[in-house]
Amino acid sequence: MGSSSTVTTQPLAGFPSPFLNRFIRTFYPQRIYSSQRRLFTAAQLSDTQYHDVAQTTMNHLVDQLEVLGEEIELPEYDVEYASGVLTLTLGHHGTYVINKQPPNKQIWLSSPFSGPKRYDYDTAHAVWFYQRDGTTLGDLLNQELETIFHRPVEVL
Repeated sequence: MGSSSTVTTQPLAGFPSPFLNRFIRTFYPQRIYSSQRRLFTAAQLSDTQYHDVAQTTMNHLVDQLEVLGEEIELPEYDVEYASGVLTLTLGHHGTYVINKQPPNKQIWLSSPFSGPKRYDYDTAHAVWFYQRDGTTLGDLLNQELETIFHRPVEVL
């Protein structure tokens, strides 16, 4: 194996070259994620900003989930919120756990259907979004709860 060969790749049409991509990542380190038509950017929140927006979100979720519980007929339906942890029990449908993660400035979700996800906040769009696929916390919860209850749901 005395000779060496190099592989040259050409960027796809419409995509930046590897050098430009590296330049952008180096000098513009913001992470941007897309969800269908929307672009989300993980905000650099101060501790105070994080606590304000996370607590507002959690309070809103608790209120909306309690209203939903009054509207549907599911005997095992229960909403509990304590110490930054929201637990939504849906009987045989499973249990959701949604909690604040102050060290990471995230909200974490554990869903009986889609599993665990970590959400960052985008200040421009005022949404919590999942970095891997760009879905929002509200979209995921609404969609999964609509599937369970066979009716439109908008909790966030």
